[in-house]
Amino acid sequence: MTAGQKLVSFAPSAALDVQGNSLELIADSDARLAAYLGLIAAAQHSIDIIIYIIEADPLGEAVRAALIAATGRGVKVRMVIDSFGANFTSEAFFEPLRAAGVNLQFFSRRWRTSYLIRNHQKILVVDSQNVLIGGFNLSHSYFAADKIDGWTDLGVILRGPAARAMTDWFERLYVFTATSDGKWLKLRRMMRSWQRENPAHGTIQWLVGGPTQRLSPWTRSIRTDLSLARRVDMAMAYFAPGQGMLRRLGRAARRGSARIITAARSDNGATIGAGRLLYGYLLRKRAEIREYQAQRLHMKLLVVDDAVYIGSANFDMRSLFVNLEMMVRIDDATLARQARAIIDVLATHSETITPTWLRANASGFTRLRWFLSWFVVSTLDYTVVRGLNFGLETDPEQSPELADR
Repeated sequence: MTAGQKLVSFAPSAALDVQGNSLELIADSDARLAAYLGLIAAAQHSIDIIIYIIEADPLGEAVRAALIAATGRGVKVRMVIDSFGANFTSEAFFEPLRAAGVNLQFFSRRWRTSYLIRNHQKILVVDSQNVLIGGFNLSHSYFAADKIDGWTDLGVILRGPAARAMTDWFERLYVFTATSDGKWLKLRRMMRSWQRENPAHGTIQWLVGGPTQRLSPWTRSIRTDLSLARRVDMAMAYFAPGQGMLRRLGRAARRGSARIITAARSDNGATIGAGRLLYGYLLRKRAEIREYQAQRLHMKLLVVDDAVYIGSANFDMRSLFVNLEMMVRIDDATLARQARAIIDVLATHSETITPTWLRANASGFTRLRWFLSWFVVSTLDYTVVRGLNFGLETDPEQSPELADR
């Protein structure tokens, strides 16, 4: 899909055997697309897709054609698509899929308070034994390696017995969306029962995040890891954590090191301002902060000591406490080295944030804009959504703070 020279080049990562499963990190855009279409083309029995955005552009049309071809081979194809993410994709785009026998469900389609909670997952499951999970949507811009307004992203392919948990997860989410969409009490029960039957222990852990009253498994896991961490590396599209997570990052930087790659450009400028408001606190804790310059950054990658987190969740209040997310945690030193090598590449295309940079770029008016961005992204949005849907007050552990105070 890319016609020009790539702005950033990633070396391929070697496939690893982890607990009887094959794992492969894919940062290169062409390789991600080839993997996605290749898995669909090789499907023999079933294709299950959870996606936030699918667009009626050349990439979306290529995926649609591959799915229609799969149904022609007798493969059962089902999709759960977020209705907000598909808001700008016309019904005409989906009609050929329905005509070919693809089963489509749209998450949270009705306008109500629950509409503010989104299904942010991006998962492909093929034949119950192959999973491709990451941060990228089905749109050309997520594979446009030669465009500055394209997205730099990441996926991981998992082949083996650990994939069966994602088959079960898709089945439950599909039934919920078809029969109980918007009923968050049922969704929370479904999340709890699935995580209980797929407990977060062992080398490979699937961690669901979402609209829970208590900390979700994904949030609880990363909080625990950060509390003990001596080395943290992350590349995050949206970086606006709350007070508890921010302090854990600062402590990790003090104990050892913390390297944070954030976005210098995005489709949502408020998320950049919200993150920049936190830089001063982290710099005082000796964290290394860089802003990625080559493209828009959409990666969701955390490496905490030897644990690697990949999936759909950003490191912000929505992804930690509101939206439906899925992350995979893989505890493997070799994979951690491969993931850090990807972050090394990002770092070479990033601007280092220093106290001098902060003083030069944080005028009084600019800091006011950053504060307003932080307030909207990390306080107003989070508080309103949870208040309307759960009747909860903001928890001190979860609440954001103006860290530079």
